[in-house]
Amino acid sequence: MKVLITGTAGFIGFHTANKFIKKGFEVIGLDNINDYYDVNLKYNRLKETGIEKEKIQYAQYVQSNKFKNYKFLKIQLEDKEEILKLFKEQKFDYVCHLAAQAGVRYSIENPYAYIQSNLNGFLNIIEASKQNNIKHLVYASSSSVYGLNENMPFSVSDNVDHPLSLYAATKKSDELIAHTYSHLFKLPTTGLRFFTVYGPWGRPDMALFLFTKAIMEDKAINVFNKGNMMRDFTYIDDIVEGIFRVVNKPAEPNPDWSGKNSDPASSSAPYKLYNIGNGNPVHLMDFIKAAENALGKKAEKNFMPMQPGDVKKTFADVSALENDFNYKPNTSIEKGVDEFIKWYREYYKK
Repeated sequence: MKVLITGTAGFIGFHTANKFIKKGFEVIGLDNINDYYDVNLKYNRLKETGIEKEKIQYAQYVQSNKFKNYKFLKIQLEDKEEILKLFKEQKFDYVCHLAAQAGVRYSIENPYAYIQSNLNGFLNIIEASKQNNIKHLVYASSSSVYGLNENMPFSVSDNVDHPLSLYAATKKSDELIAHTYSHLFKLPTTGLRFFTVYGPWGRPDMALFLFTKAIMEDKAINVFNKGNMMRDFTYIDDIVEGIFRVVNKPAEPNPDWSGKNSDPASSSAPYKLYNIGNGNPVHLMDFIKAAENALGKKAEKNFMPMQPGDVKKTFADVSALENDFNYKPNTSIEKGVDEFIKWYREYYKK
């Protein structure tokens, strides 16, 4: 089986590519290697999978020097011609679309980047999937789509029409576009709403990375909403296992679905949505304490107000994932934070 995984220089895409490579899939990885954060981290992730920086040129395949079943391609998602050419050449069975312009706060400063990557880019991927009869398109959505919703835990059957950031709005838009394609063209699509992913090789703009760096450098950490926040932190290996299981089981129409009492998470079309989260919200101060314990150092804390676009609490209802895949993330915060800090010390030689 051949799979396209987009975003393989990124955090989740890198780990996902590793999983599929080791499971024997023929994998093509794609990324534009933008400078939203440290590109050296992105190149080093690629190096881990045998992709040499010196060989990377735009729209030219690079063969992994570690895995015979892995090639990488640098392309912009917005480059419609190259995306269509890639699909036509490779004849993929599955597409796992994880590339996107990430970050809630950055979407307030630079909205155009999100429209280009998360809407135009998504359209190019789904249109190419339709034209080439892909068996299953799985794509990354986000817990941020829940926005102003206060029903806890967040269920895929909840209304999500009140996003708090442009990032969240683009992810909700992708879900709507996917449903349209599933309905019109019978293209099986599944959207995965990830909940606060963390772990080794993580993004430098994420909380654990920022906390670890500051604590090790004896600098104060910024604690937003004065620490009165809860997050459903989900370890990267749990996310990747969920992705792998879902990709291998294409979405099917729900025979019981009715437009009179409609379930937002399924359809009369081959369309599904799932949460992937730990299902166990952790108080931000407890998360910081886990980092302090793993580092053996106390953090100096700057207590700050709530940031625009942020939510106070996230909590995933993963019952749909459990019912359909017999799977639920279960890595503890203590274990996950320990694993991240081990990686951080080794990577930065601290």
